[in-house]
Amino acid sequence: MQGPIEVKTGKAMELIDITPKIQAAVSASGITDGICFIFNPHTTAGLTINEGADPDVRDDIIKGLKEIVPLNLGYRHLEGNSPSHIMATLTGSSLTVFIENSRLVLGTWQKIYFCEYDGPRTRKVLYRITP
Repeated sequence: MQGPIEVKTGKAMELIDITPKIQAAVSASGITDGICFIFNPHTTAGLTINEGADPDVRDDIIKGLKEIVPLNLGYRHLEGNSPSHIMATLTGSSLTVFIENSRLVLGTWQKIYFCEYDGPRTRKVLYRITP
């Protein structure tokens, strides 16, 4: 089973919890044990797994990335979004999550996040679920 999920972002930079959408796809697949591959086909956004209990963690990740990747460094890319491309490189474009008993295998505090670095936009994330 495979397909896209839509992600609407509301800020220039934010982490959106997509765990419920991915879990819904896993549940609908009927696969009880397998692997869920998640791919982001955008060059100014990323994917990550991180803490979901404290929403401040998401803000701290964005704050930290802004420290690592200066927003005004005299980049040459004409669109003006080079920091977004660099941040997307740091978080990556794909994730692999095990499935057991029809559930994503995540740690107690873990969530799957779509990382927007050049929003707001309407994006898509692709998934493939295999036994």
